Amino acid sequence: MPTDQSHLGEHFVIKAKDNGVHVIGLTRGQDTRFHHTEKLDKGEVMIVQFTEHTSAIKVRGKAMIWTQHGVIDTEE
Repeated sequence: MPTDQSHLGEHFVIKAKDNGVHVIGLTRGQDTRFHHTEKLDKGEVMIVQFTEHTSAIKVRGKAMIWTQHGVIDTEE
């Protein structure tokens, strides 16, 4: 694990634009694995963050994602 952990605790927001948007957390470490999955329906919002156990988050479906780096529309 990197010694710079400034990314830990970084929050971002995911808003589903359609039913059935999947938010999948991936583990940190030598073997990357799925460790948590949520399903959002249209209009639902989830506030998520990176932790010592979560190294990546995958969003599958039509959604808007707000981060400190900008806004991402999965349709574009």
